[in-house]
Amino acid sequence: MIEGLAALYIFMLAAFTGYEVIARVPVILHTPLMSGSNFVHGIVLVGAMVALGHAQTPGEQALGFVAVLLAAGNAAGGYVVTERMLAMFKKSKSE
Repeated sequence: MIEGLAALYIFMLAAFTGYEVIARVPVILHTPLMSGSNFVHGIVLVGAMVALGHAQTPGEQALGFVAVLLAAGNAAGGYVVTERMLAMFKKSKSE
């Protein structure tokens, strides 16, 4: 397992890389790109559940619970955005 500073270093690199990638996406493509990547949200949720399952101390369990909660909200939000985006392309009944 990764310990201490190595884990913090990897987390900081991942956060910086994620920010840089998302910041360079044009505004017009952001919603379709994020809603089209709902599978990534599912992978994050599975990872958070695995981390929670391996938690031993109360602090680890609390952090794992928050991770699962946020990952589930992220996954649900991705599907809500997809549904709203697809609704924009449906013909209205008045036409």
